Amino acid sequence: MFPSCCRQGSLRKKFDKGRGSVPKYRALIVSVVLILIAGCGGGGGSGSSSAPSANSIAAPAQNAMSISVNSGPAGNINLAYATVTLCAPGSSNCQAIDNVLIDTGSTGLRVMSSVLSSSLSLPQKADASGNPVAQCAQFATGFSWGPVRLADVKMAGEQASSLAIQVIGDPAFAAIPTDCAGTGAAKNTVQSFGANGVLGVSSFRQDCGIGCARSASPGIYYVCPASGCQAAAMPLAEQLQNPVSKFAVDNNGIILELPSVGAAGAASVSGVMVFGIGTQANNGLGSASVLTLDPATGHLTTMYNNSSITNSFFDSGSNALFFQDSNIPACSNPAVAGFYCPASTQSLSAIIQGTNGTSAAVNFSVANAEELVTNNPGFTAFANLASPQFPFLGFDWGLPFFYGRNVFVAIDGASTPGGPGPYIAF
Repeated sequence: MFPSCCRQGSLRKKFDKGRGSVPKYRALIVSVVLILIAGCGGGGGSGSSSAPSANSIAAPAQNAMSISVNSGPAGNINLAYATVTLCAPGSSNCQAIDNVLIDTGSTGLRVMSSVLSSSLSLPQKADASGNPVAQCAQFATGFSWGPVRLADVKMAGEQASSLAIQVIGDPAFAAIPTDCAGTGAAKNTVQSFGANGVLGVSSFRQDCGIGCARSASPGIYYVCPASGCQAAAMPLAEQLQNPVSKFAVDNNGIILELPSVGAAGAASVSGVMVFGIGTQANNGLGSASVLTLDPATGHLTTMYNNSSITNSFFDSGSNALFFQDSNIPACSNPAVAGFYCPASTQSLSAIIQGTNGTSAAVNFSVANAEELVTNNPGFTAFANLASPQFPFLGFDWGLPFFYGRNVFVAIDGASTPGGPGPYIAF
């Protein structure tokens, strides 16, 4: 273990609880943090290592919110954050929450209770019988638990009124159901979670979907009468919603726009999240290739290394590219265990294909993770960080993919110039 004087932050690994394993069911996607401590001081594919073509970054506007890749509140790497304003519904009692993770791999807004002002009173969401509603976000090594409350959510000049959000770690809900806590340690603090909250802006409208509406799914939604919390079915309209889908306008999807990052990385990166697709002068689809997604899972296909990986997805909340390639060695240093450390940077390529048959070739690089963080102290943005972990994920196109591209995420069922969502376009 290297000395702690040169701690560079965290590499954040993505987990997916049951994504795609049950038809018509979409589980929450959350993550754990791997602490990375750096020192003081062609396998698997072929293709060009050239960066994606230069992309235009929209100016902040009514429908464009500034985002930033930086170390965040917990010393992270390759995570994009924004500031979201919460208000008591219908009031001017508001609070701006910074360091909220931008996540195209989940749906709904979740905020840490510890960062909320005591003066911001958000009403508790209740079921038809008046019982408080709570939620459990489970993942491979732990869980996040808290009540569902209502808030007016403001981003740039847009607003989603009386939106259901999860408040993680609320001390008023200290008793955690066994089937929620059974997956491991609680991730109910800023440090353990790695952010002040997470803004889920995936291609789905609800965070769980028809599976949770039809029957109680232990470990997802709960009602909490005085006798204790118990798993419950949750109608679609009562689930956590994609905040963008609840805007009055510019509500059919988003565009994430981040500049290119060089081979050595960058200390930080600034970009924007534009709301709407083809609704304003600054969010036209242009010549982007539209790749439709499986409406049940959000998956498409990646053709890589002579394999067709059908459970592939785009996830800005993953801080690396996650895929399997036995020709690329994993890091031996425990500080970067679980990431790739090739002897030299690998120039790779893949073809991504939507369910509509449209395909796009993608060139990408995989660098030595240990060298990246050791040689570039204080840097938080890397376009060539990758990991072989968690083969059940398929191919996870994490934040490195988003650098140098304008990536469109269309919401399921929404009308857009590229056809109805769900789709990804770039």
